[in-house]
Amino acid sequence: MTDITGRAPAVRPRARRVLATAVTVLAVSASVLSSFWVFGAESFVPGQVDLEPGWRAGIGLLVAIGAAIALCWRHHNPVLVTGIAVVPPLVFVADALAALIALAALAASRRDHVLWLGTAAVYAATAVALAHDAGRDPEVSPLQWLFGASTTADRTQGHFEVVDVPVPAVLVIAVMMTAIPLGIGLLRGTRRELSHSERKEEELLAEVTRRDERSRIAREMHDVLGHRLSLLSLQAGALEVNSHNGPERLAEVARTVRGSAREALDDLRKVIGVLREGGGLASGNPPGHRAEPAQPNLVDLPDLISNSRRAGLNLNVTMLLDDAASAPEPLGVASYRIVQESLTNVLRHAAGTTAEVTVRGGPGVGITIDVRNPLPHADGTMADADSGCGLTGIAERVSALDGNVSVGPTDDDTFVVSAWLPWPKQS
Repeated sequence: MTDITGRAPAVRPRARRVLATAVTVLAVSASVLSSFWVFGAESFVPGQVDLEPGWRAGIGLLVAIGAAIALCWRHHNPVLVTGIAVVPPLVFVADALAALIALAALAASRRDHVLWLGTAAVYAATAVALAHDAGRDPEVSPLQWLFGASTTADRTQGHFEVVDVPVPAVLVIAVMMTAIPLGIGLLRGTRRELSHSERKEEELLAEVTRRDERSRIAREMHDVLGHRLSLLSLQAGALEVNSHNGPERLAEVARTVRGSAREALDDLRKVIGVLREGGGLASGNPPGHRAEPAQPNLVDLPDLISNSRRAGLNLNVTMLLDDAASAPEPLGVASYRIVQESLTNVLRHAAGTTAEVTVRGGPGVGITIDVRNPLPHADGTMADADSGCGLTGIAERVSALDGNVSVGPTDDDTFVVSAWLPWPKQS
């Protein structure tokens, strides 16, 4: 559950920050303790013990501690921190733990030649540190202990003898020690890149969804209001023409205009109401979900034809529908809108012609819609005042239902809108 402030989503990032801080504290502490361990022990060379390391050891200890503290910024500037961390083991007798920790951060953030140069530097620092360790007192040398320094003496009596650690063994162990943080860093970097890619994919999907929703709303507004406003325009023209035909005729046309305006306003309210409720106006609503009871369907086509005729359109209509009332809502809405938009185009561009409207089909065969009218221009084109938005909407509706559509002029100067929509089987 989340509250209005959105606190719940911040829990995971906060936990990650706490974990990262804890890891940093442990890493720095381990590196500092390791530095004290190395410089606090006797520097043993076979046959010679140096009891006074002197200023060189003191400077080395300070540099090692500085490198350990620099680990706090290993994620912000891994290249610089790695460069600092390799200095103590390469220049002084120091541990390579800080360099190995820095390498993990470097591998998590880089995939170029810088990573491999850094890996080589850390490997060299690790190998040098192991070589120094191989010559130290067996009591404080893990390598001496590992290669059996106690086998030549009785360990229970505290007698130890330095053994020669093979150089290849030192190099192999250095490879293994370097490979571990390198692998961890590469894994972390890969997971980070994958997470980033997933976020980008989600953002892209959200943007596509928003764009589709904007297109859907624009299509619905165009289809719902375009037809009504075209009727109003045609009726207003009739009002002007009949202004000299007596008050009865003028009043009749005025009533028709007022009715069309009221219907346009009602349609606008329905569209806005559905959008506010989050319902879907476009085809493809979930099964059992009806976005709006007043959404038009196949059974509403006769009213659409009647309204268009009252507005002054000359229509020859053939309607052969089987079981129209049972049509799925997406199919019914799309069929109605296609016929509506086709008649709107006739109203706008060929109002003085006679249009042929054919709608036929039923379950199992789909719905076939064919609307054709003579072209109003001698050049064989049909002007589109709305830049093709309506025809684009028809194509989108048909595509959403896996149908097919053909729109355009024919050789006999006829403009045709022909569409077929499948009638899905009822589950």
